[in-house]
Amino acid sequence: MATTTGVPTEHHALASEFEHEPVPPTRRRSLGSVSAVWFGFPMIITNAIFGGTIVYGLGFWRGIGAILAGNAVLFAYVGALSYVAGRTGKNFALTAAETFGRRGAPIAAGFLSTVVIGWFAFQTGLTGATLHTSLGWSEKWMILLAGVLYVAVTFIGIRALTVIGLVAAPMFLVLGGVALVIASREGGLSGVTSYAGGAPDAGVLSVGAAITIVIAGFADSGTMTADFTRWSRSGREAVAATFTAFPLANVISLLAGGIIVAAGAAVAPAANGGDFLPLLTSHGQVLSALAVVFVFVNLGSVCTHCLYNGAVGWSQLTRGRMRVLTIVLGTVGTIAALAGVWSHFATWLNLLGIFVPPIGAVLVVDQLLTRWSRSRADVAWRVQPFAAWAIGAAGAYVVHVAAPQLSEAIAGIVVGAIAYVALQLLTGQRTAARDSSTDVADATAGV
Repeated sequence: MATTTGVPTEHHALASEFEHEPVPPTRRRSLGSVSAVWFGFPMIITNAIFGGTIVYGLGFWRGIGAILAGNAVLFAYVGALSYVAGRTGKNFALTAAETFGRRGAPIAAGFLSTVVIGWFAFQTGLTGATLHTSLGWSEKWMILLAGVLYVAVTFIGIRALTVIGLVAAPMFLVLGGVALVIASREGGLSGVTSYAGGAPDAGVLSVGAAITIVIAGFADSGTMTADFTRWSRSGREAVAATFTAFPLANVISLLAGGIIVAAGAAVAPAANGGDFLPLLTSHGQVLSALAVVFVFVNLGSVCTHCLYNGAVGWSQLTRGRMRVLTIVLGTVGTIAALAGVWSHFATWLNLLGIFVPPIGAVLVVDQLLTRWSRSRADVAWRVQPFAAWAIGAAGAYVVHVAAPQLSEAIAGIVVGAIAYVALQLLTGQRTAARDSSTDVADATAGV
């Protein structure tokens, strides 16, 4: 059955995910629904680990400054990409085709759609490792169980991501709050703001490195934000939904881990940062049981989001269906987690911080600043964005090697953006902006 607009009316439980075309206006979702998808994503125990690691190295106030700076960059970066997605309804792969060309886009989209499966593997492996460390359960069996559960949830689609976000975020706030209460009883919070950090075994030694950790943690899915925010009713609502993630949810989760470390309540902060689960599992069976549920729901939130990104991207590249790719990629990611690939996390963050941000920088400049990309959707290849991506990644790598006290992620964004503008001007490819009547029409429509 079809509506008068030509959009099929689906009555079965698994509605279309619009892998191959823009989400039609009649199927867009409310601001609250899209916000739930993004808000629940960063509210994870992994972020508490990151936040604790940053504060452990830099001290409380310098660490908080780095966290806020990194989130400001993420909001500008992801917010700009979300604006494009909310305005057009297109997923990341469709958007990339307008910048890189329809044959060039699979390179960028395929790279990121594969990278997020690596993130899925890491978080699935972390589920097993966390339960093994906290409760002594079999790491391999927990990884396998987690992989199956996360694939099953992602299979349902965007509605399941909304639900798990609505559950994961409140659980983090409640149990994180309980952990802070326990920490205040055991070690006190009075000295938190005076915590100096700088321990000999700290891994984060500069503000720049800390900012890179904050950005790299969501560089991949942040760049692919269109897969989520294409469901927004307008560009402005897509930006508002992004704000609930960066800075709001991301700062809360990072700060929770930082406070745990600064209060002296963290177990092995050099390795585990602000992981507060040991505080919960050591205080009775009720909290231990809640902690188990929390691990699956919390890490399941980020796993399902990443798997959704990968499945939507690869379904576009292979002309397949999102749910089929969910099973295939989820199986691959689970096998990778069982093999222990998730343990190489430091190298993984370096990869994300160097190679991913320039992609988003090129997309933002092309889609919002130098031209109106939809007029070029049928171009097969465009050299300029690939060259700018390579230049941006090279600039980030130089900073990583020669100036590690700075942020390679920011360097990649800045150098990539400047390189793209310069290449556009040098090759004469810059086209005129849309006429003012179109802009007025967009504004009137609330875009």
